[in-house]
Amino acid sequence: MSEVFDFSDVGAFRPGFLPNPKDSSLFLSPASLVDLYVLPRKRSRVCAPFVVSQEAKPKPSIEVLPDECLFEVFRRLPGGKQRSACACVSKRWLMLLSSITRDEICAPQVAQSAQLETQSKPQESDGSFEVKGKCEFDGVDGIRSDEEKSNGFLSRCLEGKKATDVRLASIAVGTASRGGLGKLSIRGSASTRGLTDLGLKAISRGSPSLRTVSLWNLSSISDEGLSDLANGCRSIEKIDFCNCPAITDKGLTAIAMNCPNLMSVTVESCSNIGNESLQALGRFCPNLKCVTIKNCPLVGDQGIAGLFTSAGHILTKAKLESLNITDVSLAVIGHYGREMTDISLTDLQNVNERGFWVMGKGQGLQKVRSLSITSCPGASDLGLEAVSQGCPNLKMFALRKCLRVSDNGVVSFAKGAADSLESLQIEECHVITQRGFFGILANCGEKLKALAVANCLGIRDLNFGFPLTSCCDSLRSLTIRNCPGFGDSSLSLLGRICRKLTHVDLSGLESITDAGIVPLVQSSEAGLVKVNLSKCVNLSDSSVSAIAKIHGETLELLNLDGCRRITDTSLVEIARNCLSLGELDVSHSGITDYGVTALAAAEQMNLQIFSVVGCSLISDKSLPCLLALGKTLVGLNIQRCRGISFGATSILLDQLWRCDILY
Repeated sequence: MSEVFDFSDVGAFRPGFLPNPKDSSLFLSPASLVDLYVLPRKRSRVCAPFVVSQEAKPKPSIEVLPDECLFEVFRRLPGGKQRSACACVSKRWLMLLSSITRDEICAPQVAQSAQLETQSKPQESDGSFEVKGKCEFDGVDGIRSDEEKSNGFLSRCLEGKKATDVRLASIAVGTASRGGLGKLSIRGSASTRGLTDLGLKAISRGSPSLRTVSLWNLSSISDEGLSDLANGCRSIEKIDFCNCPAITDKGLTAIAMNCPNLMSVTVESCSNIGNESLQALGRFCPNLKCVTIKNCPLVGDQGIAGLFTSAGHILTKAKLESLNITDVSLAVIGHYGREMTDISLTDLQNVNERGFWVMGKGQGLQKVRSLSITSCPGASDLGLEAVSQGCPNLKMFALRKCLRVSDNGVVSFAKGAADSLESLQIEECHVITQRGFFGILANCGEKLKALAVANCLGIRDLNFGFPLTSCCDSLRSLTIRNCPGFGDSSLSLLGRICRKLTHVDLSGLESITDAGIVPLVQSSEAGLVKVNLSKCVNLSDSSVSAIAKIHGETLELLNLDGCRRITDTSLVEIARNCLSLGELDVSHSGITDYGVTALAAAEQMNLQIFSVVGCSLISDKSLPCLLALGKTLVGLNIQRCRGISFGATSILLDQLWRCDILY
């Protein structure tokens, strides 16, 4: 026994010594052959086998708490930084935090004490984060949202796959401490599947000061989401719903009843929006100013009549497009629209001539300043005459795609609105001829400043007597676009009637030549500022030289795109005379490197936008000249210039880094 209990070697260290491998109390393997310092140990008195449990003991975790307890914890957090940090933990925490309204947060004293403690102690990192500036926490997936200041409040736009409930919840949590969102815009697509009413519910709780809501192409948003939004965000001023088929009158009525500050409503392609919600808007929204209803098949006379009879005294702007309304609606607008200033009527197939006549005779449109009628087959000469008499303060009128309006209609309209009309636009009205065009100029009065005629196939050169004593010296802007029958004789006559022009747009008039342009240019007394002659294929250098010599001091824009007969001679005259020119387009013309050289050599030239698209005669020789012009350029277009190599383009991109180059 004395040998067994020999303790003489305790405390001694012997290198290379391995004890008896049968000793089960040792921790080292007997197969170890390396040099180790081993301390001999006593044999274990307990010979029972040592069993290691395979099941780990559960660690204490806050996750075991039910949602009710976590809710109570979260609503006592001291500030937005802490709430944002907690929202990063899991989707469950994020959704719980997004369900807390501002009224349910009960930690003002804690936040105040924490603030005092922070001010009295040095700052230490606590593992959380605080985002400043334009970035804010946006969900548990680690993505942050780019928010911008818009009119004093936060603005957020989600598009496509980014529109999900998780993102909306994270936005609600992240912006709640800063007053929440003021503007929310969601643009859905075919891939938008992660957005439901739950996301709008989170926004309604975290952004009670929300003012603008825009929802486009969202089939999953229904009345429930709008109702939550209406109950939580009573400061909404503007809504814009487009292609949201699940939204019905119930949802829009909830907004009308709970948002008294509502000022602007746009509803487009919402197949389940009808008359009931429009009536509610008129009844419950005392501040409603602007209404746009487009392509809603359930909207009829009852809805429009209910809206205007209740809110006609406050509405100022209305746009009605592709609706199943009749003459009754226009009669109501003409009678009750006493505060209307802007009216747009488009594609009203069931409105007849009587509707426009009654609207004009209603005497309720005394304050209308802008009126637009497009694709309305009921618009006729009789209706236009009544409208001009019923709108004594009309300043801007646009008539598009109304095939029943003839020369008599536009002339009578010009006479009726002569005392106020400043701008007149006529497009795709093929019954109007040259007599109607010049009849407008003869009867428009002394206030007409802008006249635009486009795509009118009935306007052709005719030999008729026009009183030259009738001049239109008030006209400053003249646009005649894509009217193939408009020729030199009409253009020469215009030069004698309109002598104060500053803006001229004759794009697409292929029949005009130098014989028509030169007299018009020579008769202009005010000095041309902007001239657009694009696709006037029969013009030559003579017209450009006349413009440059006579109006070079005032000319700021010259567009010669598609004028194939324009050569370097025009650029030489422009370089000599047009020192104020800021934008020049000579695309698809006959200019060469010599013309670009002349332009670059001009002194005091301050050209900002230069376009030479499709000019195949320009080569790499123009590179130094383009670099010289680039000192002032902000835009350069050299697309389809086959003579400019890739290497020259690379040099331009490298040295003109401030210029936007299209190649």
